Amino acid sequence: MLLLVLGTAAGGGIPQWNCACSGCSGARTHPGRRRRHASLAVRTDDGRWYIVNATPDIGDQIESRPELHPGPGPRRTPVAGLVLTDAELDHTLGIARLREADGLQVITTAPVRQALLDRLHLGDVLAPYTSLTWRQLPPRGAEPLDRDASGLRISGIPVSGKRPRYAADAPDDDAWVVALRLYDPASGATALYAPALAAWPDRFQEAAAEAHCVIVDGTFWDDEEPRRAGISERTATGMGHLPIEGPEGTAERLARLSARCLYTHLNNTNPLVDPAAHQHKRLARLGLEVAYDGMVIDL
Repeated sequence: MLLLVLGTAAGGGIPQWNCACSGCSGARTHPGRRRRHASLAVRTDDGRWYIVNATPDIGDQIESRPELHPGPGPRRTPVAGLVLTDAELDHTLGIARLREADGLQVITTAPVRQALLDRLHLGDVLAPYTSLTWRQLPPRGAEPLDRDASGLRISGIPVSGKRPRYAADAPDDDAWVVALRLYDPASGATALYAPALAAWPDRFQEAAAEAHCVIVDGTFWDDEEPRRAGISERTATGMGHLPIEGPEGTAERLARLSARCLYTHLNNTNPLVDPAAHQHKRLARLGLEVAYDGMVIDL
């Protein structure tokens, strides 16, 4: 199983265009600190790729990886489709950016699909440009990631009923936000990708316990960070993100796993966006890592 980390930032990226916080200012001064929106690319057995979450940076993310470049035909692309873990704008706006495709396959849960079609009207907007083919992301069991090839199997593990703001009045459903589980029958390798994690349900714990690699929500370092930074009156958990440190934190839980564990989806207020921050040492002592843009994970 081969995974390409295409981005590791929360909404707005780092730096965010209208923000002068220390994280964004530091990224402007030190370009190596820049982070694109959180996304992942997964390779299938036949060399095709699926991109997990279609961010506003998707064009640049594809161009940054030679493995994703088109060719040898003028419009032949190795990008076979998209997998969405939720309906948030920072994970879906990139769908429109791919309108030049002859056709676009999107794999996601039922509530996410309905939000994109009924609230954002993506089907209507893109119909003059390309056709969208929708596949259901199985909430239980698993199915082939690419139906035209054997190998990787996928499933979605519900981790939150949080709806995006543009669908705040949509029906409740625990599959609004899922963790993506990837399993390779050939090698036995399992990866778990959860860029947004509002809770740690039993099914998620079971999947994490058997995984070889776990990449999870690192939006905020602690629960009070959004309030302390002045970006929200809500806490991290109130915004739908378990913090890294603290009573509700994920660090201690991840440290008990045998898997390689990494954080992604960092907010610009998170001290981890500064490579010199002491919080990196805290994670290192626990055997945990912070993913970076361009990282390659071979399982």
